[in-house]
Amino acid sequence: MSCTCGRSPTGKCVGWHKLSEAEYAEKKAEWEAKQSQKADLNQ
Repeated sequence: MSCTCGRSPTGKCVGWHKLSEAEYAEKKAEWEAKQSQKADLNQ
């Protein structure tokens, strides 16, 4: 299902539209850190 709220990092709904601004910032930082770790492993 696509996301129209603009918060999903993948373009698919992950439920982040329900989060407060602080919760969203935390989830986004966690997701970015995880993606960075994946990129490091693939190098």
